[in-house]
Amino acid sequence: MAKDDAKKQRGRTAGTDEPQQPVALSELLRIAPGDRVDLSRHDPSATPGGPPDKAAGLAATALMGPRLADLQERLYAAATAGDRRRLLLVLQGMDTSGKGGTLNHVVGLFNPVGCRIKAFKAPTPEERGQPFLWRISRALPHPGEIGIFDRSHYEDVLIARVRELVPRERLTRRYGQINRFENELAEDGVTLVKAFLHIGFDEQRRRLLKRIDNPAKHWKFNPGDLEERALWPAYQEAYEIALERCSTQAAPWFVVPADRKWYRNWAVSRLLLEHLEAMDPRFPAGGFDAAKCREWLLAGT
Repeated sequence: MAKDDAKKQRGRTAGTDEPQQPVALSELLRIAPGDRVDLSRHDPSATPGGPPDKAAGLAATALMGPRLADLQERLYAAATAGDRRRLLLVLQGMDTSGKGGTLNHVVGLFNPVGCRIKAFKAPTPEERGQPFLWRISRALPHPGEIGIFDRSHYEDVLIARVRELVPRERLTRRYGQINRFENELAEDGVTLVKAFLHIGFDEQRRRLLKRIDNPAKHWKFNPGDLEERALWPAYQEAYEIALERCSTQAAPWFVVPADRKWYRNWAVSRLLLEHLEAMDPRFPAGGFDAAKCREWLLAGT
């Protein structure tokens, strides 16, 4: 964790003993526009702003469930009265950082009826024939929904950069295209929560070994993961550039330490809760006379 973040986490003003109000997690983990990003300064095993241990973290995540479900219902209901707002959670991270695990543990707190989940794999032939944001636009959540992207349009400035899949000039233009695209989404009522699940090099080795050593996990392992791991420094650089260039006021990035799974799940849940509370969706008023309807039912008709 960066030194400034450590000061925030302690919740005190430097040079005084005066306790301050707890800092929102979205402030602790946010990459501010214009910030220089050096991932080596972000400890992937840290727990900024989090519960003291795993047991407390699991309990705190469970406690958020009812509030998240209530806010989701309000968001879904508001859309029936014309509210165009929706929320999009973007999950990015190296292999084994826990994108799938986050889906299982965090999205499980929501009603699946109001969720739209999309895992982006390698582009299909049809998708390769379109602009890179084409397939993203087709998977966006509808008003009232919560969308979750397992990987996203950022693959086109991450793996595309590391593997040199496109000319550098075109790659450079993509950062600006992404920012304009996300700004348009925000103007159309989409709240973007972009979480980079930051796993450490040694922790990734441990998780890959568990997959290799357990036959029941072989389906989750791809020998190609080892080739990607060999490119770790290049991927870290690609992420740093993407975080720097595409963390905007309308769509900031959040760096979520992911070595501790319980903290990762708690942090993503907390980020969603903070953003949904800020949206403050309301149940729409009914277009009927409730008193008359109640009277009619009680009359036995």
